[in-house]
Amino acid sequence: MRLAVVRPSRPLAVVLAAALAVLLAAADALAETPVLRISVLKFGTVNWELDTITHHGLDRANGFALQVEGVAGGAAAKVAFQGGETDVIVSDWIWVARQRAAGKDYVFIPYSKAVGGIVVPADSPARTLADLKGQKIGVAGGPLDKSWIILRALAERAHGIDLERETEQVFGAPPLIFKSALGGELGGAINYWHFMAKMEAAGMRRLISVAEAAENLGLDPETPLLGYVVKGEMLSDKPQLISGLAAASRSAKALLAEDDAEWERLRPRMKAASDAQFAALKTGFRAGIPAPGPVDEDSAAALLALMSRLGGSDLVGLASDLPDGLFVEAGS
Repeated sequence: MRLAVVRPSRPLAVVLAAALAVLLAAADALAETPVLRISVLKFGTVNWELDTITHHGLDRANGFALQVEGVAGGAAAKVAFQGGETDVIVSDWIWVARQRAAGKDYVFIPYSKAVGGIVVPADSPARTLADLKGQKIGVAGGPLDKSWIILRALAERAHGIDLERETEQVFGAPPLIFKSALGGELGGAINYWHFMAKMEAAGMRRLISVAEAAENLGLDPETPLLGYVVKGEMLSDKPQLISGLAAASRSAKALLAEDDAEWERLRPRMKAASDAQFAALKTGFRAGIPAPGPVDEDSAAALLALMSRLGGSDLVGLASDLPDGLFVEAGS
């Protein structure tokens, strides 16, 4: 009995050559895709959006490959950006305006309008900012924190009090203020939105949000404060790359705004300690998604004027007026 030998229809060398050609073509395509480097806080909430972008290939669909590098603090990200070690960082546009006024061609792509506020213990008798007189107030960041400045301005206008003089402030990193507030060491705490969400989920009571305070001051709470920062030369030399980043960001936000399953996928990296925290973080992020379209520059100029009046040159530098070319539209 003779065994039939089954031979491949094509010589093995031809098959291997074809496979190699496919791999080389894929490698060439990968090499041609520009890489966009972004440095952000390792545990910052922007990572939820960036994870969504890379997981769903929204970067490559918009013509670039996103490379995310986590850093320990905002100062480290700014140093890397200014030194050319990264292409994009996340910061507030007040800082970008200060840099432009100093001659640095940085531009701002809106990312989030989410802001924090001030919370008090559940049993606190405080109902307004005026009721905080004589209390110890925790402030995430330092004396030039933007939320602290806005709340000071409202206390001055609505109640005729100077919170800086009539309260004791404790300045510290957001996690420290968070722990001190939950430990009952503070009469009130001003923190970033995600820490505020966690404090509320733990039973603390919101006295007023920064968005509400801004609105009471005649400012537009819809003005995004945080955004992606890029250099103007990249915008002029590689406009498709910047428009691709804006489009990918907008697509990720659209997914996060509607898809609860996407949040379940992200839940492990959110580090939510409870279902209540998880729900509060999801709600807070969604509330911070800015509307598409250009930033209202009149409203931004009014906010900058307030920051200049209360924070002075230590905060805004030479940016007493809103610099031209600051904002880049984040897509529609």
